[in-house]
Amino acid sequence: MRVLILGNMGYVGPEVVKELRRQHPESVLHGYDNAYFAHCLTGVDRIPESYLDKQYYGDVRHLPEGMLEGYTAVVQLAAVSNDPMGHRFETVTQEINQEASIRIARQAAQAGVSHFVFASSCSVYGLASGEPRKETDPLAPMTAYARSKIGSEDALAGIGGDMVITNLRFATACGMSARLRLDLVLNDFVACALSQKKITVLSDGTPWRPLIDVSDMARAIDWAIQRQAANGGRILSVNTGSNRRNHQVRDLAEAVSDAIPGTTVHINEKEAVDSRSYKVDFGLFEELAPDHQPQMTLQDSIQELIDGLSRMQFTDSDFRNSHWMRLRVLQAHVEQGRLSEGLEWRVR
Repeated sequence: MRVLILGNMGYVGPEVVKELRRQHPESVLHGYDNAYFAHCLTGVDRIPESYLDKQYYGDVRHLPEGMLEGYTAVVQLAAVSNDPMGHRFETVTQEINQEASIRIARQAAQAGVSHFVFASSCSVYGLASGEPRKETDPLAPMTAYARSKIGSEDALAGIGGDMVITNLRFATACGMSARLRLDLVLNDFVACALSQKKITVLSDGTPWRPLIDVSDMARAIDWAIQRQAANGGRILSVNTGSNRRNHQVRDLAEAVSDAIPGTTVHINEKEAVDSRSYKVDFGLFEELAPDHQPQMTLQDSIQELIDGLSRMQFTDSDFRNSHWMRLRVLQAHVEQGRLSEGLEWRVR
């Protein structure tokens, strides 16, 4: 098996690389990334790319002609990866998350790639009160990021041929990674607790979030690169996570407080309800991928974050203005002239 992982040098990619190397030691694994966040390592002893057979550098918007020839599977992780970045760089979000993903998938089909995996998101459900959302329920993307994901899914559904396409609608990511992000709800709470002994919930705490640990995201991708068309259909969009990990935000804060003694939790009861609230039904994923189900509990994810941040001797109470926040990294690249407003590298 020959696998190309696009966007492997972000938050999720390092875990995917390690998991695929563990599960397929004889396979050929390549990465392709433009290295926006290559320097955002978390005190690891071994860089994740050393598990690859080869690392390519480049922008997925300009993938070289013929690049996809000879691969068994292509995993598309490359994205402007959250709502704040999507708002700040809306045009680029459309270009990378949607237009490039569709173009690459078509090129993959023409090159004879057998499996294409697209990292989608449960955020496509938007404000979704009531019963947990299933794949057949209406979509209500509220942000540029979410719109780019469902726009990609829609276009991928029209690709003909034999290539098996799997759109993994991931729950909200969390957990420790070799390139940690702290602009995710659980990761933020753990960082606040360790650095300040205080968690401030900026909403009233009632919104629902489904969570998935990055290590479990990697397990799901391992399933998707091998999935047979008879198992879910040639083109599949599937909620990816666990029904046990639908949580209200206030419960996440309390769980972190329980794990880090002395941490206080302040919930802004007067704040307007956060419109980004949704519970998700992961029953289809459980049915289709019984051997690749999430293994990490909420407490496991919290403890991994505590252990990882402690190894880093993390004490930065002002971390929201640091390079642990992906938007801050991109803004710094632009402000210092390394990237254009279109997030293209500049030669200096």
